[in-house]
Order: sequence, then structure tokens, then C-alpha cells
Amino acid sequence: MPKFMDVHSGFVGATEEQLRAAHERDLAIEEAEGVHFERAWLDPDSGKVFCLSSGPSKEAVLRVHEKAGHPTTEIYELPVEIE
Repeated sequence: MPKFMDVHSGFVGATEEQLRAAHERDLAIEEAEGVHFERAWLDPDSGKVFCLSSGPSKEAVLRVHEKAGHPTTEIYELPVEIE
């Protein structure tokens, strides 16, 4: 299944608890789109949030974020991975 990294702006000063709440809103509805949000990272100084997910398409990931209340226009498919 393809993996995606998306970037959200506007989270300046956000807390870990606020990030967790936003992530949990994604998790609560991800199944309807066949998406799984694996992790999320926050830089409260820049207000950036980064989400790693897997799913059938970029559009499916975007729909979950929109329904959860934090849409983004910045999402990247990650076709190459190394460990």
C-alpha cells in the first residue's frame, strides 16, 4: 500500500495533547477511506505538523483530514523507502 507524508501549517504553540486529539480524529474515521495514519510529528515553533500514513491514494488521505477538520494541500507520496 502506498505511503504518504503530509504537512499542515497553523499549529504554532500547539501542545502534544492537541496533536494527539487531532491525530485521534483521523484515526476515528480513517477506516472509511481505507487509510491508516501511522504517526504524527509537531514543531510548535514553526506551527508545522507532519503525518505519515498509508492508503489507497493521496485523495483518500486528504478526505480523511478534511473530515477530521484539518485539511492540507501539501501531501507527498513516498514511493522510495530505505532502512
